[in-house]
Amino acid sequence: MEENILYVLLGERIKFLREYRHLTQEKLAEKSGLSLDYIGKIEVCINKPGIKALIKIANALNVHIKELFDF
Repeated sequence: MEENILYVLLGERIKFLREYRHLTQEKLAEKSGLSLDYIGKIEVCINKPGIKALIKIANALNVHIKELFDF
């Protein structure tokens, strides 16, 4: 899979999980310890998160990290 497509799908998946749990980007940022700007840019594929950020996001969403890649 092409790297850019992976990050697009990852951003869409994070947004889906966030909305499914009725969280705003602001609330996800607060729960994950990441900035609101960073979360927003991940969702639209401007930022490419590393493993540490993905772990924080998964924990904030209360999912196993592998669920971020279920697309």
